[in-house]
Amino acid sequence: MKVKLLSVLNDSNVDVGQANSQRQIGISISAIAGEFDSNLPLNLCLILDKSGSMHGQPINTVIQAVEGLLDQLKPGDRISIVAFAGSAEVIVPNQVVQDLANIKSQIKNKLNASGGTVIAEGLALGITELMKGTKGSVSQAFLLTDGHGESSLRIWKWELGPDDNKRCLELANKATKFNLTLNTLGFGTNWNQDLLEKIADAGGGTLAYIEHPEQAVDEFSRLFRRIQSVGLTNAYLLLSLMPNVRLAELKPIAQVAPDTIELPVQQEADGRFVVRLGDLMQDVERVVLANIYLGNLPEGRQEIGHIQIRYDDPAVDKQGLLSAIAPVYADVVRLYQPNANPQVQQSILTLAKYRQTQLAEAKLQQGDLIGAATMLQTAAKTALQIGDTGAATVLQTSATRLQAGEELSEADRKKTRIVSKTILQE
Repeated sequence: MKVKLLSVLNDSNVDVGQANSQRQIGISISAIAGEFDSNLPLNLCLILDKSGSMHGQPINTVIQAVEGLLDQLKPGDRISIVAFAGSAEVIVPNQVVQDLANIKSQIKNKLNASGGTVIAEGLALGITELMKGTKGSVSQAFLLTDGHGESSLRIWKWELGPDDNKRCLELANKATKFNLTLNTLGFGTNWNQDLLEKIADAGGGTLAYIEHPEQAVDEFSRLFRRIQSVGLTNAYLLLSLMPNVRLAELKPIAQVAPDTIELPVQQEADGRFVVRLGDLMQDVERVVLANIYLGNLPEGRQEIGHIQIRYDDPAVDKQGLLSAIAPVYADVVRLYQPNANPQVQQSILTLAKYRQTQLAEAKLQQGDLIGAATMLQTAAKTALQIGDTGAATVLQTSATRLQAGEELSEADRKKTRIVSKTILQE
């Protein structure tokens, strides 16, 4: 398995007389299978909410979705299942898939809805189970919940009791250090969208929304197809910039496909910038934007930086492999004329849609309904520019409701969040 790595500027021409020029580097990364490469074995953990609010049709449809997923596992794949309510328990310990009938029987017998919602305990147990089967595999978790984690009680400067949400984020960050990927699924309309999105973003996974119980099977299958396509794991983007070229200080690097995520950046002692990407899918592009500024550069074709990917290949049990270096060039010209790259321009608009929607949410939380509506209209227009008509419809509908003085329902707000960062699954 190899890495395919491409990079290009949104505008490759730079005015030699301009002291400070802003550019975006569009970076495309994917795993490319060789002639004899086969799919990696999966190490999958399902972390499932069985609190009282999941009683009846919700828990029954989740069991149906889990059974459908189990039927898609292949020999050599591993499965573990954790359930949580007021506490958490391991329903199916980490094991190679062999006796599917027995696994399904355990799920039906033990996945009975009752009690509260302590997400962190389930997440901690799930990570523990995943750690038992990481060697030579793609290790991912599906965390499904329909509720909020329990917050601590704060009296003046003292914090009493555990903060479930805070612990969840600590666990998500810890999971990445063990090369684990966390995907989250919000069920119904009462789940904590901030928490589930942060867990998925920190854990290198994706956020899915199951608005109605009957959508559970499709959402599980969609996420499962994604992890089946993983070819390389534990990938990091390494970015080096030449003198007179600098990275933007505020939100400098973001992923725009397959989901939009602000990516944290670390700088190493040698000056390289390092960004964790996580798992790389076969023939599915991971598209990243880096926002840079160029100072005065000599006229002519100039190398302004270079990019490399560090990754693991579980199929051959090798870690810390390096891709070929991809140089980034700019043409510094005396008679400047724009030379825009349409693919990078599309990525810039995709990121703009996400950030405009975030601004709308911030205004909504401040009680500025008109300001939120205006930003959602702007995001809807941006969505139309990139051909994302589904997002445009959702965003404009929410804007219209706010303009009419209506409050957005929980379902409206969650759809708005989802379409800002990915394609809404109907």
